[in-house]
Amino acid sequence: MLLFIFNIVAPVFLFLIAGYLSVKTRLTSDMVIDGVMRFASVVAVPCLLFHATSTIDLNTAYDWRVLVAYYASAISCFLLAVISTQKLSNRRPGEAVAVGFSTLYFNLVLLGVPITERAFGEEGLLLAVTLISIHGVVGYFIGILVMEGVRADGRTFAQTLTVAFGAMFKNPFMIGLILGFAVNIAGLQLPQMLLDFINMLKQAALPCALFGLGGILVRYKLNNNLKEAGYLSAIGLLLHPILAFLFCVLVGLDGLGRNVVVLMAAMPAGVNAYLFAQLYSRGVGTAANTVLLGTGLSVLTISAWLYILII
Repeated sequence: MLLFIFNIVAPVFLFLIAGYLSVKTRLTSDMVIDGVMRFASVVAVPCLLFHATSTIDLNTAYDWRVLVAYYASAISCFLLAVISTQKLSNRRPGEAVAVGFSTLYFNLVLLGVPITERAFGEEGLLLAVTLISIHGVVGYFIGILVMEGVRADGRTFAQTLTVAFGAMFKNPFMIGLILGFAVNIAGLQLPQMLLDFINMLKQAALPCALFGLGGILVRYKLNNNLKEAGYLSAIGLLLHPILAFLFCVLVGLDGLGRNVVVLMAAMPAGVNAYLFAQLYSRGVGTAANTVLLGTGLSVLTISAWLYILII
């Protein structure tokens, strides 16, 4: 069993390590990593998401129990993080929301997709894509709503919504998802030549994205925000999947659906958590540390959750 789990998780994190070491040892440069990451994020991963949403059965894909179990647990963790960082770290409300966002917006695409696919196959991947398809909208809406409710300076709520959602819907991941849904809903039959092209790009998506993500992590440094980053990582890596499991029980979700929800809930904070902090110029150091520390620790926590789910 342990060997089976190791074989699921290890290749994913070996790509991260390879990317990290290639930059750390100067085998590749930041420019090369930026190019790899741009290819992955602008071309290859959108093709992967396009393929998934263009072929998914929309009549059965969106199980309300999957969405409720995942997002109820994520929002609960976010609110807990905001309140507790205010009390424990004496953070101002806006700072607490900025750093707490790392417990709401997780790395579902670059880590969640490859691990879920390796663990639960194509059927598990399609369930993961249903979560990803609304991840940006839910995450940014809740984050902005709470931030604008507690801060007293800067942009108006409407202005911030315009900036954030404008950027989000220019995001290549969202474009890939939207185009895939459009093809699916319209019932379009794409030429075989184009399908083969998309499939070839899809196969390159996750290796390139993981290697590039590993290289980018070199840019983040652990500093004196380590204690707070560790606390936030614990909420995301441990409490979030526990709550997700409990919500699955409450809504009567079991089997593959429960396993995918819990596994996706076990993912570390995504780079967008850092970008959200930058958007408001609050808690940027802690957000960066949470992304770095959470990604490093997740190799252990994800393996543990896989063991629990599979046995």
